Order: sequence, then C-alpha cells, then structure tokens
Amino acid sequence: SVAANNHLKEFLIIGFSTAAGLSLAILCFLFYVLHICRKRRQSCSSLLKRITSFQPSSKADSELCFSIQSPIFTYEELYEATNGFDASGELGDGSFGAVYKGKLQDGRVVAVKRLYENKYGHLKHFMNEVKILSLLQHQNLVSLYGCTSRRSRELLLVYEFVPNGTVADHLHGRLAFQSFLPWKARLNIAIETAEALNYLHSIEPQIIHRDIKTSNILLDNSFHVKVADFGLSRFFPSNATHVSTAPQGTPGYIDPEYYQCCQLTDKSDVYSFGVVLMELVSSKPAVDFTQLRHEFSLADMAINKIQRQELEEIVDLRLGYQSDRSINRMIAQVAELAFQCLQSDGELRPSINEVLENLREIKNSGYNDTSLVDDRLLKGAPPCSPNSVTEVWMSRVTTPNTSV
Repeated sequence: SVAANNHLKEFLIIGFSTAAGLSLAILCFLFYVLHICRKRRQSCSSLLKRITSFQPSSKADSELCFSIQSPIFTYEELYEATNGFDASGELGDGSFGAVYKGKLQDGRVVAVKRLYENKYGHLKHFMNEVKILSLLQHQNLVSLYGCTSRRSRELLLVYEFVPNGTVADHLHGRLAFQSFLPWKARLNIAIETAEALNYLHSIEPQIIHRDIKTSNILLDNSFHVKVADFGLSRFFPSNATHVSTAPQGTPGYIDPEYYQCCQLTDKSDVYSFGVVLMELVSSKPAVDFTQLRHEFSLADMAINKIQRQELEEIVDLRLGYQSDRSINRMIAQVAELAFQCLQSDGELRPSINEVLENLREIKNSGYNDTSLVDDRLLKGAPPCSPNSVTEVWMSRVTTPNTSV
C-alpha cells in the first residue's frame, strides 16, 4: 500500500511536470506566432500608409520632397477647373495618366495631368517630373504651373496649355487629314526639338529625357515646339559614362543599345530623336503593325531603304521631294542625319549639339543660299557627301532588324 502510494505520487509529479512543460511550450509558441503576425501587420500597415498617404520611404525621397517648390493646387480647385474631369475636355492620355483642359479661377487656361491611380510607383514619376520641370526654363519646354500635394486625394500636375496638339497628331494622327505640315514647318520642329534636347544635355546636372517621341512634342498655334512629359527623365552625373537602369520608354523609340545592355546615356535621346526625324520625313508612325513584319519599325525600315538607295519610297512625296530641288536636297540631308542618329552603337552617333548645328546648316543652305542647290541629287549623279542617301550606305554596326 505504501509502495502503491509512492508510485502514484511519482506518476502525478511526472504528469504535472509534463503538462506544465507542454503548456509553457505552447504558450511560447503562441507568443512567437503573435509576435510574427504583429510584425507582419505593422509591415503591411507601414507599406499601405506609404502608398496611400505618399510618405517618402527613404532619405532620397525626403530630399526630393523638400527640394520641390512648385505652387500647390487643391484637388477641389482643379476638379472645378476641369468641370469634374469632363471626358469632353480630355486632351490625351499616356502611360501614367490622362490630360484634361481646364481653366483656373484667375483665367489661365491649363492642361491638368491626372495620374490613373494613387500608387507609390506613380508617386516617383510624379515627384520626378515636378522636380525636373521646377528646375528648367526654356522656350521649347512645356512650363509647369504647379501640382497638388503628395498627400492630396489624387496626384495632379498643372501645365501651360499648348493648343495645337502634338506632332504625332499632325503627321499621322487625329489632325493629319485636317492639315498638312509643309517641309519648312517640319524642319523648324526638328530644330526646336533639338534645341530643347541640347539644353537638357548641356545643363548641370545633365538631364536625359528618355521618352522623346512625336506624341511628347506639343505645338502652339504658331507651330513652335514645347517638349513635354518628364516622368521618365533622369539626372545624369557629370563624371559618369552611363547610368545602369532597366530600359524604359516607348517601343519604336528605345535605343537598342540601352535596351540590350541597360546602360542609359545621352546618346539614347539622340537615337529617339533620329526616329522623330524619320517621322518628319515620312509622315509614318514609329511603329506600325499594319505593315509587313520587317517594316513594323520605322527605324529599321528607314535604315533598309537608305542603304538600298530607296529613300524615295519612304519620303512623304507631298513635301515636294520630287518637284523642288531645294526641298529634295534638305530632305536627303535630314535623312542622312537621321541615319547617323540611328546607329546601333551609341559611340558612333553624333551628340545632340552636333545634330542641332547640322540641322541649322541644312536650313540656312536650303532657304538662304539657293545657289548651293545641287542638281545632281535629282539627276542621280554622285553627290559631294560620302555618306549621302543617294549612295549605298553600309554600316557594320547598324543591323536592319534591331530590336526596339
């Protein structure tokens, strides 16, 4: 009996000890799980707060926010200015938002960009564009009047209103059947766009636009250029040879070297501008999927036609290429310049300053010195330039089927 009681006591002690140990282990496990869940909730809450209230997430973002000194508009006044973002006042849309025509209380007519969603990724483009345009002042760059606070209900940018559409509208878009841009206007557009890019590439720190295309080149009523949309633009360090970044831009305009190597340089803008030059020469879009497969890309098609002495097949003949000697010569020279800009090796492309000087010389010689017009361009004789579009152009660094 005594022995049985001792065994019972030992059994109870072992049982209680085991139960206590298991209970402690379970409690520890529960506390650990609760701790992990709490950390995850805090992490999610922090991210959600950052996205919805647009708080800067890093020192760089904080410095970016504090560096911006543009006028601040309220959501309510811009909602009223655009008549509630009325669809009838929509001017166009892009990758990050739609643009609406509006009128402020002080009487100014403006263009209001409304970002599609209040996402943190869009905030970066919003802040980037505000910062860059706040630092710039050039007659061929669109002016930024202000923006909403980053804590606003929506992210809105307010620009000067440029009334005459985009170059793309006039060349092959909604205005192409209403009006026709003559060659002189197109050459002026090329020069003014190059002047804007040259300004961006000349200041400190240098700015790479990264999305030069005809739909980002606005025109006023006198057909003067206003380059717009700096959401993808990047500051370029003066001591750097390139900036390593994932390729961004618009298909048909993206520098193939940048696309393949993820190395952005000022020559990436030069390539895009070369596509713009060919659009001005041909009135064709940069990408056209209604064409044959090998002619989807205007850049590739232009290089092929030029190398095969078939420039006439891509030129918009309404410009006077066959009937006006001076225009024939200028178009041939601009096509030659575009060919140089479209080299797949960025080092072989001219700088934008060299492109600008060439365009000015083409205009001056074409319109101011008619005695220099070369009849041989029309008669098929070899021209003076060793790189003329009337010769077979061979390029070991430019591939006809370059991916864009």
